[in-house]
Amino acid sequence: MHAVEVRSAVLAEAPAVSRLLAAAIRESYTGILEKDAVERLVSVHCSLPRISAETGVPGGAPSWLGWLVAVEAGGQIVGAAAGGVPAPGEGELYALCTLPKRRRDGIGSALLSALTERMRRHGARRQSVSLPSADDPSLPFCTAHGFTGAGRRLSRAL
Repeated sequence: MHAVEVRSAVLAEAPAVSRLLAAAIRESYTGILEKDAVERLVSVHCSLPRISAETGVPGGAPSWLGWLVAVEAGGQIVGAAAGGVPAPGEGELYALCTLPKRRRDGIGSALLSALTERMRRHGARRQSVSLPSADDPSLPFCTAHGFTGAGRRLSRAL
C-alpha cells in the first residue's frame, strides 16, 4: 500500500477527477451493463462542467459536501469520492473511485473514512449508496465496510 493524502479537491483538479471517474466507470461496468448504459453513466456523472461546478462549491450545503481526492506524494490523484447529507441524519455516498490499477491498496477505504467523518459532522447517523447494478463490482467493498441491503440500495449505521 502506498501512502496517500485525502483532502478536498480544488478546482484545478476537476479534469483529473473527471478522467479518473470515467476510467473507473468504464473499467467497472463494461461487461456488466450494456455499452450504452456505461456511456450514459460516464456522460451524466463525469462531464468536466459538472465536476468543475461541484468542485467549486465544496461543502457549500449539507446535501453536497464536495469532492475529496486521494493524492500520492508526487501529486497524482489516485482516487476520488463525493457525498452529502440530503436529508436529516441520512448521508449519501454519491461517488467513490480509484485508479483501476490501484484497487485494493486501501485508497477507497481512506476516502470512505474521510467522507464518512464529513457526513457525521453534518449530522448523518446512517449512510447509503445506490449501485448501478445488482452485480456491481463494488459490492464486496461495500459489504466489507458494513453496508447491507438487497439489490442496488445499501446502507449502514454510522
